[in-house]
Amino acid sequence: MIIEGKAVVIAEDNVDTDVLYPGSFLNIDDPEKMKPYLFEGYNPALRDQLRGDTILMAGANFGSGSSREHVPHALKAWNIRCVVGKSFARIFHRNCINLGLPALTCPEAVAAAKPGSRVRIDMEAGVIDVDGTRFQATPVPTFMREMVTSGGLVPWAKRRLAGAGGR
Repeated sequence: MIIEGKAVVIAEDNVDTDVLYPGSFLNIDDPEKMKPYLFEGYNPALRDQLRGDTILMAGANFGSGSSREHVPHALKAWNIRCVVGKSFARIFHRNCINLGLPALTCPEAVAAAKPGSRVRIDMEAGVIDVDGTRFQATPVPTFMREMVTSGGLVPWAKRRLAGAGGR
């Protein structure tokens, strides 16, 4: 699976979900209606950079704090194709995968990215190309790639159960 897009960079470390999507908007459950509140407590001007296919490049321990699924939902609604981080809070990383949003760890690729950099990701090989420079991340396991292409954990599990005779 190949993913391509332009970089939007959040260079700071320890950016938590509480500022990425503030609690006062947690009553919204439609991802399209979540879009105006993404980055609201951090830097709302970042939304202006979310045009077309975007790869979010993030600092260390990205997505710490509350384990709100609103952030990956809103990221996907903005057509963010993938999140590449120096590292992730464990629950945030898993929420991304469970909701069908690829999240890869590669500190070197994040350090090389500038706003607007062209990023190309080969999930199977774990190769991340930033403006022509290649970086090696851990390849994404087959079942996680399948979850992403299925749209997340629930659609992936439904497909597998349907293939197993509905058991």
